[in-house]
Amino acid sequence: MKRILPFSILLASLGCGLSAREIQSPDGSLSVTLALDEGAPYYEVRHQGSVAIERSSLGLETSIGSFASGLRETVSETRRIDERYELPHGKMRSVHYKANELTTRFANEHGDTLEVVFRVSNDDVAFRYGLASEDKRRVTIESEATAFDLPETATAFITHQAAPGTGWMSVQPSYEEAYMLDVPVGTPSPTGLGFTYPALFRLGDKGWALISETGVTSRYCGTRLDEPSVDGRYPIAFPQPGENGGVGATTVSASLPFESPWRTITIGKTLAPIVESTVATDVVEPLYEASMDYQPGRSTWSWLLWQNPSMNEADQRAFIELADTMDYEYILIDSMWDVNLGEEKLEELVAFAQSKGVDVLLWYNSNGYWNDAPFSPHNRMDTAPVRQNEMAWLQSIGVKGLKIDFFGGDKQTTMKLYEDLLTDANRFGLSLNFHGTTLPRGWERMYPNFITAEAITASENLIFTQDFADKEALNSTIFPFVRNPVAAMDYGPVLLNKRFSREHDQGNIRRTTDAFQLATAVLYFSPIQHFGLTPNNLEEQPDFVIDFLREVPAAWDEVRYVDGYPGEYTALARRSRDRWYVAATNGSPKPRAVRLELPWLKGKTLTMIHDKTDGRAAKKEVKVDAKGIVYVDLGVGGGVVLFQ
Repeated sequence: MKRILPFSILLASLGCGLSAREIQSPDGSLSVTLALDEGAPYYEVRHQGSVAIERSSLGLETSIGSFASGLRETVSETRRIDERYELPHGKMRSVHYKANELTTRFANEHGDTLEVVFRVSNDDVAFRYGLASEDKRRVTIESEATAFDLPETATAFITHQAAPGTGWMSVQPSYEEAYMLDVPVGTPSPTGLGFTYPALFRLGDKGWALISETGVTSRYCGTRLDEPSVDGRYPIAFPQPGENGGVGATTVSASLPFESPWRTITIGKTLAPIVESTVATDVVEPLYEASMDYQPGRSTWSWLLWQNPSMNEADQRAFIELADTMDYEYILIDSMWDVNLGEEKLEELVAFAQSKGVDVLLWYNSNGYWNDAPFSPHNRMDTAPVRQNEMAWLQSIGVKGLKIDFFGGDKQTTMKLYEDLLTDANRFGLSLNFHGTTLPRGWERMYPNFITAEAITASENLIFTQDFADKEALNSTIFPFVRNPVAAMDYGPVLLNKRFSREHDQGNIRRTTDAFQLATAVLYFSPIQHFGLTPNNLEEQPDFVIDFLREVPAAWDEVRYVDGYPGEYTALARRSRDRWYVAATNGSPKPRAVRLELPWLKGKTLTMIHDKTDGRAAKKEVKVDAKGIVYVDLGVGGGVVLFQ
């Protein structure tokens, strides 16, 4: 429940002599200053006394006038927020959100109102806009003046926006581009279209900042960071005209009064506040109640290594048996099932899986007109009557969730499709997993049947190119610090075959160790984990490896940053009930000795699965010393997991 108490507004005097509003975090370490400069609103963020976000513009340009210039302040008020909530499928189950909120209203020349709301917790800043008018009922938001101005000395860890209609079968943008690491702020993107959220910045010796967006519904579009200025100013940009197959506006249409999504900035001296932040769900609310208790779990998945030819009855039965042997909750039956199996055979497989205690997840193509992806089923998810009939049938045969692929971008019309899919699926008791997709923005809390999404260069790329396979270890030190902190990420980890293929003498070569692969089961958070195991792994791996994969959770109660640096190495800890799992990987080209500080486990004896010299896994017991320290050695492409 929220507890709201009034408290005083702090006044600051800026160098230019303008009066400003200042809001601080509950512990006083983080502050935001909001002010007008000749009618133009702007803000500044300080962390522990140092500037983290320099003076940056705010405001909207709309069909009813400008709300980025010519403004005057009318009223400002504050409140304290103290809220507890549960995230059944989040990275932190029980969340206690405490923040101070500043709401300031400005009037433009027509007397219409822009509301700017800032919330500041001990590690996070979130802000949004509101619009209101006494005589107008609708508005088109044409652009934003919003920007993030980073210090010139900062460096960026970011991934660029793909041009619409590019890539395989014109499926871009799909948030699947490579990361630029530690580049100076102001470095242009390869496409000239800026960068997608989330974006991580190193603030020199002052710490880190992660910028993202949350609370996007059918009432807005998804935005991105546009091309930066040479000194590190990153403005917000709306979608490109070519997204969604060219259909739909790049602007936002809304009724009045109106509230925008939230933009978020997480700041810390270390990466701990970023890894552990829940701001993406803190500032949003559930939009409807869950129609059932959607269950997290582990899943087998033939398509990843065995690809489309495996969509046959014999192979799907083999993977159902694998899920049964591993005590996994799900099997994912992927693309082309409608052609290779058909509906009658699918019903038989669902019944067979359920007889083994395994539930079925099913793949669909999202499309109508926005891409050329040939994989089917087609045209069953893009219109309401067909979609609802399909979902009713799926519910009747016992399917529990859908993986829907190949979306069209970030336009408002595309965001409406996501919302319609989620709302209809909840009606029929189906969880949803999106691929070829935008970044999920607070959806774990907003839509109770949203489970996970791709929005990353996922493990399928190990099969597609050797170059990506060569960078597998490197990516494991980026994704947990940039993409995964803001939302669940369906990467599809744990591939134990030496070649990324059904055949042992074909396919791209795996460069990582077996212990590395096990570590990714903990590093990558997704409430349904689609593991890349194949039946042969049961005979090829020692019992302790199979036992670990049989027991490792998919849903967690807590996450903690342990150590690491993007592009070099990573170490995280996750808790399920009273059991802790610690995972570390090495993304650098040299072996690394890592000192893990685990003060909450001091004196505990842990099981450690680590690398042997031949890349296979070994197991031993280790004791965390009285200071909470344990040392681990990570080889090139290596990893380690420790657990109670």
